[in-house]
Amino acid sequence: MGLSRKQFPGSNFVILTPPVPLPGLGSTPIRNWTGVGTSPGLAPLPPVQAGIRPPPQARRTQKEMRRASMSSWSRQRPQSPGGVQPHLSRTLFLLLLLAASAWGVTLSPKDCQVFHSDNGTSISCQPPAEIPSHLPADTVYLAVEFFNLTHLPAGILQGASKLRELHLSTNGLEGLSPQLLQPVPQLRVLDLTRNALTRLLPGLFQASAALDTLVLKENQLEVLEASWLHGLKALGHLDLSGNRLRKLPPGLLANFTLLRTLDLGENQLETLPPDLLRGPLQLERLHLEGNRLQVLEKDLLVAQPDLRYLFLNCNKLARVAAGAFQGLRQLDMLDLSNNSLASVPEGLWASLGQSNRDLRDGFDISSNPWICDRNLSDLLRWLKAQKDKMFSPGDTRCAGPEAVKGQPLLAVAEWAQ
Repeated sequence: MGLSRKQFPGSNFVILTPPVPLPGLGSTPIRNWTGVGTSPGLAPLPPVQAGIRPPPQARRTQKEMRRASMSSWSRQRPQSPGGVQPHLSRTLFLLLLLAASAWGVTLSPKDCQVFHSDNGTSISCQPPAEIPSHLPADTVYLAVEFFNLTHLPAGILQGASKLRELHLSTNGLEGLSPQLLQPVPQLRVLDLTRNALTRLLPGLFQASAALDTLVLKENQLEVLEASWLHGLKALGHLDLSGNRLRKLPPGLLANFTLLRTLDLGENQLETLPPDLLRGPLQLERLHLEGNRLQVLEKDLLVAQPDLRYLFLNCNKLARVAAGAFQGLRQLDMLDLSNNSLASVPEGLWASLGQSNRDLRDGFDISSNPWICDRNLSDLLRWLKAQKDKMFSPGDTRCAGPEAVKGQPLLAVAEWAQ
């Protein structure tokens, strides 16, 4: 590959510098890739965006693939601190490791991985590596994942005031010190996926005014208090999915005016506070799937004219209030599948599928016990006009009356004209 190699005397740190562009980036020189290597307790891995849900390896239907693309972490990922897109950074990193292996450079299993760029140092530690007792002052990315940790080492972030991303997933963490984030006021991403957190202590985010992304999915939260999130002034992405939440406190999001994505999926919510969405002014994506909601009230979505993706599938919805979708002029995707809907009020769909947006990413109302009588005529008319945007038409069938039981709604819609 033509990589130059520089060994520092008295250490096992190796700098690898590519003199020519590497595959995947065209003819643009990779000025950010100044080297990779190991040092005791440290050593390179380019950062990736927190909490991205990997797609299953099994073959999927078109509907499943669309749902995966609409997941709460499917938004365009930012560049890594090194300035290279994350998937390209990882590829280049592997190429450099292969080159190092060819030279006989051996990475100790006790070393973390380190990536050095013009913008700072990125560190990733997984077992059996030893967690470093201190970090370089220019650290911008830190991942400490897959350890059997109930608590983090005291002072682990001291001296790392430039840290932008902190990934602590899959550790078994039971609690976080209120002082944990005070040394890192520039932090923008905090990923706490798959831990054992049952609560957060007030004050944890008092120095986190810059935090944009908070991922708390797949923990053991049964309750949530608004005071736990005080200090978050720039939050744009909040993921609380996969917990055990049964209810939410009023005023939870009152100060989150910049929130773009809210994921409350896969909890045990039966109702939602009426003021849940009164704070956010720019919400684009709302995940409520996999809960126990029975009613969608009229005023819940009224304050969200810019909402683009709405997921209500896999609940127990038996009633959607008239006017519940009124004002959703930007909606690209609606999923109401796998609920208990037998009918919906007339006019519910009037604002959906208009020419300015046209539900361009589709809608799904399958696996509901639809009663295809005259009360459903409004939906049937709308359905005929929007059939090209419909997911799973073969699974969208009438549960009654007996004359049309088992027939696809689309077929009944055609007969009704």
